[in-house]
Amino acid sequence: MKAFVPSAVVVLSLVAAGAAQAQTGGTLEKVKSSGTITVAYRDSSIPFSYLDAEAKPTGFGWEICGKIVDQVKKATGRADLKVATQAVSSQNRIPLLANGTIDIECGSTTNNTERAKQVDFAINYFYTGTRLLVKANSGIKSFADLKGRKVVSTTGTTNFQVLRRLNQEKGLGFDLISAKDHAESALLVQAGRADAFGMDDILLYGLKASSANPAELAVVGDAVQVEPYAIMLRKDDPAFKQLVDGVLTQLMKSGEFEALYKKWFQSPIPPRGINLNAPMSRELQDNLKALSDKPAQ
Repeated sequence: MKAFVPSAVVVLSLVAAGAAQAQTGGTLEKVKSSGTITVAYRDSSIPFSYLDAEAKPTGFGWEICGKIVDQVKKATGRADLKVATQAVSSQNRIPLLANGTIDIECGSTTNNTERAKQVDFAINYFYTGTRLLVKANSGIKSFADLKGRKVVSTTGTTNFQVLRRLNQEKGLGFDLISAKDHAESALLVQAGRADAFGMDDILLYGLKASSANPAELAVVGDAVQVEPYAIMLRKDDPAFKQLVDGVLTQLMKSGEFEALYKKWFQSPIPPRGINLNAPMSRELQDNLKALSDKPAQ
């Protein structure tokens, strides 16, 4: 399934329509009335949300959203609720949520104060920091090794902004370029058209593990600016946020969340049976108790 990328004019008109809709009712009312909930996914955000061997969405975030949909069916009394899927990118995910094209986004979106002006976030369900994907023989071990090098990051991500600021503040002297998605960014490194790909470390581990030759790649550098991931919701919709947070709270308190984490981060996953071998971070362990939706600054 290809992502729908509306023109600027269409986006503006749809945002206005979405805002008008928000005044008359929230997501639960919209879903109950239409009989359909539209769930957004990313096609290469392994293991949060990506396409399996049959080109169907799968992943850690996707599975959690499935449990949220089950609760929406109960809350709306719509056992016949249809689930529509929509691919989104870093660039269009917020506009498509705001304008009502999608109802919930289940991927690898950073919860930060700037985005919180436009959307709401559920309880944080992962924490990550910006690191580098490089060729193992590149000689790059840290951000200090990037002088005179070409660094790519994905358009529309907080990582691109972090890298640009880091380059300016530390005078690292690298050339920062952009790519349309994570898969393209990784390919630029593999093809030698970029020396490093700066992105959330967990996504880099996923791209490395799923590449044709994982041994040729390495994830390096100390993590910069640890940030939370969270499921993204429309702004000013307290009833729907309460439902989503309730599902996450139940998963985190029951131990089911930890089981899902082991399934997707510490076990072989489809389509190639790769294992990310990524232990749960201290920040995430702490949030299983705190149940915080606090954004990064």
